[in-house]
Amino acid sequence: MSVFQKKHILIIVENLPVPFDRRVWQEATTLKDEGAKVSIICPKMKGYSASYEVIDGIEIYRHSLPIEARGAVGYLLEYSVALFWEFFLSWKIYFKKRFHVIQGCNPPDLIFLVAFWFKLLGVKYVFDHHDINPELYIAKFNRKGFFYKIMVLSERLTFAIADFSIATNDSYKEIAIRRGKMAEENVQVIRSGPKLDRLKLLPPDSKFFKGRKYLVGYVGVIGEQEGIDLLLESVKTIVTVRDDIQFAIVGGGSDLEKMKQLSEKLKLIKYVDFYGRVPDDLLIAILNSADICVNPDKPTEMNNLSTMNKIMEYMALKKPVVQYDLKEGRFSSQDASLYARCGDPNDFAIKIMQLIDDQELRGKMGALGYDRVINELSWDFEKEKLVRFYKRILLDK
Repeated sequence: MSVFQKKHILIIVENLPVPFDRRVWQEATTLKDEGAKVSIICPKMKGYSASYEVIDGIEIYRHSLPIEARGAVGYLLEYSVALFWEFFLSWKIYFKKRFHVIQGCNPPDLIFLVAFWFKLLGVKYVFDHHDINPELYIAKFNRKGFFYKIMVLSERLTFAIADFSIATNDSYKEIAIRRGKMAEENVQVIRSGPKLDRLKLLPPDSKFFKGRKYLVGYVGVIGEQEGIDLLLESVKTIVTVRDDIQFAIVGGGSDLEKMKQLSEKLKLIKYVDFYGRVPDDLLIAILNSADICVNPDKPTEMNNLSTMNKIMEYMALKKPVVQYDLKEGRFSSQDASLYARCGDPNDFAIKIMQLIDDQELRGKMGALGYDRVINELSWDFEKEKLVRFYKRILLDK
């Protein structure tokens, strides 16, 4: 009998709903396919408002959150409400059917406050490390202080409580070992590899070009550290010298309206389309139509050490990439990307135009990225690591 049979795994994720959070959904469906029962607690957001539903045999419990947080007080309110519901729903699920593992997906690093009480009952805690929160705080607020110290303490306590940790890349694994004092054998790198049956290659659709010859695509969160303001500065540089490139920005976030206003202020409305958060089929249609895709993440320590899902999704659709020269971005893309000087929107604009004007280079880079995903980075490879790691977790005494 499989080690997964008769095991129940509870996954808690606070910042995104499921199945919208593709990494969490890939992990959940992989564990379910191995024979485990999987339950998920996550927030309600637009398009994901059912308090309870079952999708593909996975039970999803969703809770309300206050309006998307901005500032220290806003985050305090959001985290307090989320912790209340996570605690309440965890006990509800436990009494319905005892679970053996809690997998807590940050941000924030506070789910250990829920997991601690179940550890007293023999439940193992697996920390799925999505973001490095002390660095994320600095990226958002550009300062250290009382709340930064809280972030550092929360991270330390998270690793202290965790029995095992999943890292999204080697930089995060190093943090778990160095800062978190975790044993190396209890930390496993599992990258957010794209699932190829979702990212289908399709012909471009001319409607996204708005009458222009080329299309540049972006998908991701639109927040303080994602660099959409830098991208708009690059667009401003480009449109002063040419009129043949349209930009498609897909995604939602706390700064979406702010970026729309900046686009209007820079007189870029006719060149830049903000699509917001869209269904998967529309997202994939837009990216398939793009000639190149961009990752304008700001050169912060957070972004330098983080692996961005968008990059590997671009590569899975054979799209060459332009991004700032950051450590983990370069590791993911290698020769499938051009790298602009960090924080230099003018150089970013030059790299976009260089790639747009070189069809042969675009084709070569797109093929290199696609080959890397197919042969090294897709979820088909990463899910095997997850299964092996969970076999250790479930057999650990």
